[in-house]
Amino acid sequence: MIPRGSVFPPELIELMKTVLEDSAASLSEAQCTSATKAAMASQILSCAAKGERNPAVLKSVALSAAVDIPHPSHEMSAARQVV
Repeated sequence: MIPRGSVFPPELIELMKTVLEDSAASLSEAQCTSATKAAMASQILSCAAKGERNPAVLKSVALSAAVDIPHPSHEMSAARQVV
């Protein structure tokens, strides 16, 4: 969770935006949903609020959030999935 009243300087906002875009670009099209992006953004914001500034660490945290999101293609029965 992001600490209440967090304020981020413009250069940090730009870094977080770049990390989110880079993280989203490394996902498959099926994984790159608005819910996944929101989860990744939340994790990036949370880490940045705690002082993290390393883009590699922020990307790692973002991608770990993407892995934890269930994707519709994983929930379909085998008969309904298109091969």
